[in-house]
Amino acid sequence: MTQLYSSQPDQAISAPAPVPEAVAKGAVNWPHVGAYIGLSFGFAWLVDLVLFLNGGLKNPAAVLMLQLQMLMPAFAALLLGVFFFKESLVYRKTNHTASRWFIYYYFLMTFVYVVAAVAAMFRPALTTTLSGSLLIFSVVGLLLLGVLRWRGGPQSFAGAGMAFGSFRIWILYGLGMVLFYGLETLLNYVFKFGTLADVTRLYPPGAAPALPPLALLATIFLNTVIIGPFLGLIITFGEEYGWRGYLQSELVHLGRIRGVGLVGIIWGVWHWPIIWMGYNYPGQPLLGPILMTGYTVALSYFLAYAVFKSKGVWTAAYLHALNNQAMSFFMVALVTPVSIAMSFGIGLPALILCALVILLILRDPIWKETD
Repeated sequence: MTQLYSSQPDQAISAPAPVPEAVAKGAVNWPHVGAYIGLSFGFAWLVDLVLFLNGGLKNPAAVLMLQLQMLMPAFAALLLGVFFFKESLVYRKTNHTASRWFIYYYFLMTFVYVVAAVAAMFRPALTTTLSGSLLIFSVVGLLLLGVLRWRGGPQSFAGAGMAFGSFRIWILYGLGMVLFYGLETLLNYVFKFGTLADVTRLYPPGAAPALPPLALLATIFLNTVIIGPFLGLIITFGEEYGWRGYLQSELVHLGRIRGVGLVGIIWGVWHWPIIWMGYNYPGQPLLGPILMTGYTVALSYFLAYAVFKSKGVWTAAYLHALNNQAMSFFMVALVTPVSIAMSFGIGLPALILCALVILLILRDPIWKETD
């Protein structure tokens, strides 16, 4: 992995096409932002509507549909940037860097996900096979990233607004995230917001235990928290290039603190249809969307801070993937919350703890810098 990511931040280069006067002066390009929000919401909510009309989260194809939804923000941003926004760093007539081949691969991968999701809707029995096959696309995408960055150099991605950032930030902020969820898990246990998970239920049904419980937990930790984020990196890039890569780069012209907060609210609202279906906060159709939006605002500040520090959107993609995997491990394999909405993790107590962390990182002078 050391060949994929530099230990030094990728330095962005100037746009290959003339920038409109309003944008050059640091103003938000609201028509473009509106087009992006409309397209990213439209694509994602269409996926949600199809899922809702076909049994919702009970449908075996729900996992594929939710992964497809995660691809939509970047798909919308790249579609607009490559074909319509002439001042974009990825515009097809001006971006001649190696990054363009990854963009085309991403378009292909999104199309394949659409086909697979539709197939799983009609033939639910194919879901497991299709999920395994799609994992190959993520692995190939990682290999392609490595080859393209090696052949084109770090500037080939940095110049397209897709810098990898500092690998040191990946490690430090990733470690901080894992420790944070470990603390939340401990607090859930101490305050009786959760119960110790039954490790034996993690063994395959009907199979004799091949590992002692602690060894099993260590294996699950390795697979989910260490390896899992890299396998999910292309999927979370699907959200992060859209939210942190494109939208944040526009809205921070309002000021970094204000712009990042607005991104978090938009990101939270984008999740509402699946929250209404019972995702993350089952049985909480009213409180769930509010808590989810609060959580996405808090996470937006953390991910933005990592992007500002590392100067790379892929840092956010990695931390997003790690966030999902770490929460899954701690809140499922160790201590299971009694009430998700009223426990540490993504519930109300978690938001209070997150607010303290955000207030701490907002003290950094980097938030006063202009973009």
